[in-house]
Amino acid sequence: MLQKIIRHTLRVPRAAAPAGDGSAVARQLDVVLLSVGFKADRALLEHLAALETGAAMDLAVAVVDAVRGLVGDHVRHNAYFKKFPRRVPDTVEFWVSCLRHTGGAEVVDLLTLPGYGRYQHSFADMLAEHDELIASVKDRVTVVHLGGTLEEETHSLYRSLAESVTPLGEAGLLLLAELAVGCGDVELDAVPVRENRAVVNAARLAGGRPLVAVDTVTDVLRAACQASGGDVTLAEPTRFRSFTRRERRVLLAALDRVVADNAGKLGDVSRFAERFKRLGSYLHAYETAAYPGAREVFDVARGDRKVPSVAGRAERAFADGDVSRAAEVLTAAPGLLMRSLDRLLRQADAPDAVLAAMGQVLGSVSGRVLCSVREHLMNRASPDAARAFTTRGRRAWVTDDTRPPLPREVIDRAGALIDAELAARLPALGRLVVDPAVLDVALPLSGKATEDGFAVLPRGSRTHVEGEVLRFFTYWRQARESTDFDLSALLLDSHFRYAGHVSWTNYHDRGAVYSGDLTEAPHGATEFIDIPLDSLDAAYVVPQVNVFSGEGFDDVAESMFGWMLRDRAQAGAPFEPRTVRTRSDLRGRGRVALPMVFGRDRAGTWTATWLHLYLAGAPRFNRLETNQASTSVLARGLVERKYLTVGYLVGLLRGTEVSVWEPGARPAEPVTFVGLHRPDGLPAGSTVITLETLNRLVPA
Repeated sequence: MLQKIIRHTLRVPRAAAPAGDGSAVARQLDVVLLSVGFKADRALLEHLAALETGAAMDLAVAVVDAVRGLVGDHVRHNAYFKKFPRRVPDTVEFWVSCLRHTGGAEVVDLLTLPGYGRYQHSFADMLAEHDELIASVKDRVTVVHLGGTLEEETHSLYRSLAESVTPLGEAGLLLLAELAVGCGDVELDAVPVRENRAVVNAARLAGGRPLVAVDTVTDVLRAACQASGGDVTLAEPTRFRSFTRRERRVLLAALDRVVADNAGKLGDVSRFAERFKRLGSYLHAYETAAYPGAREVFDVARGDRKVPSVAGRAERAFADGDVSRAAEVLTAAPGLLMRSLDRLLRQADAPDAVLAAMGQVLGSVSGRVLCSVREHLMNRASPDAARAFTTRGRRAWVTDDTRPPLPREVIDRAGALIDAELAARLPALGRLVVDPAVLDVALPLSGKATEDGFAVLPRGSRTHVEGEVLRFFTYWRQARESTDFDLSALLLDSHFRYAGHVSWTNYHDRGAVYSGDLTEAPHGATEFIDIPLDSLDAAYVVPQVNVFSGEGFDDVAESMFGWMLRDRAQAGAPFEPRTVRTRSDLRGRGRVALPMVFGRDRAGTWTATWLHLYLAGAPRFNRLETNQASTSVLARGLVERKYLTVGYLVGLLRGTEVSVWEPGARPAEPVTFVGLHRPDGLPAGSTVITLETLNRLVPA
């Protein structure tokens, strides 16, 4: 748990160890951290220096291991061509050299050639071919801070995850589940996200405690799914386990309370009727009369009782052409009304009735949904170049946008109502200090629109890219069968038309260079691509990782994508941790991963836009050439889309003094700092909101 806390928060829990002289260890830690792009704050170094030597060493090792894992330096990154990016041969020249070893055979499987797809040198051999990296003031330096005790940091992280106002990603839910086991007695102010509630309640169920914050029948269903090791999002069916008698009583009592408070809650059952029927059989609901409300739930699931849902009644109104009645019906489900707002406004003869219904429910809608609808409205004044759909599993597809645009006046009226509601919910933050780099970060409305890793931003976020050479990489390690991932880069012009590519079929293009193809990874394999930002004749670069054969992204033992920046004169090995700007896991159900898009504006400035998307692809033999058309359309649709950013929320603040953070500044009074990482020098008592906690900015 210690390393997980450090990775997630960049805070090091204080060691409960005897006092001593750990000053030598503190000095060593500082040097090692700098070599991988990190530095310890003064408080952490002083804490280490005051510990007994052995305890100081144990803590220092944990810190180094944690931060190396963050940037991907916990594995060895070897390139197929050991002198990459120098002396990478022409593609045809390389294939001819491989064919010389076939003995003149008439039919040859190129991928089985003895010199192809497998490392022909050791990691040490590769390092020997590269000069040492020359330090640059542009190299990344991320500060690691001293935190509280291990218990304090554990409880703080548990509260942060459980009380999040936005859904967590897969890694966040797993971490919350692990923390919930030992933090069940920690008091929580609220658990607003239903998936988080299910994780917390599954831990409470295992401990024989009543469920908390349950206000719908699906909350109980989610908790049962989580307790059975199933899908808490309800996107996939769950095979329920056998519950103990005590657990059955807890679940039945929770269902009974929900229905007793509001019989209308039975309208939610039909959406998951089959799952409720299966759950009822495991809970033996009809063997006792002690929970009549729970029996009603299963009566509805079995079809013995009909309860119309709000969505069903609204659909009947739409079918009758009565949009005003549909809006009135939906006021009983505020979140559903807001998610149906575009449809209501498109089909209404006049927007007044719809906007009036919207005004009635705004105060009952979560801030996350309000922000999501506000972003949607920002993109409805004209048809999208391509309408992109993304799922919770980060799968994506595109189609033509056939919707008529909404009138600008209607967008402005609806947007003004949402802005006023959000502004009223934002707290006064006193003196707010903002790092400009965070203003273009898309609001983290869902952890499912991102990946776990280091300095990973939500989908739609934009990051300025400064450097002469952009180098991105992918690493994978197969679990059970031979697996071939292929790193490629699609080059597009300013109109998103094909301009070239680099991949295992084309090692060079427009100055971009591919490091060589690896076709198996029993001990891990890495592929790189260099992009010369200062001379590239293309407007967009779309890196992609294709599963050519073997295990998928969800099946391999480990897989990641990241990118580095350096100047040409820096030299260094293909992978240098202190030049790594971001590293993200690759975990998705598709066979083609699209982590991000790099684009250059008319002034020559490069920007990275995060995608976190997967295309279905084919079961085998995926190549850039077969998906470049769909990738180009998808990239255009998402790059040209407008996103709700941190800057938008900062602009809504009232009664708050806002200033820009200057590197090296040391405010005299406590402030609220918002940035990608916590800087050194903030006064005691300051509130810090960084990348890991940006969702705290989203109003509840």
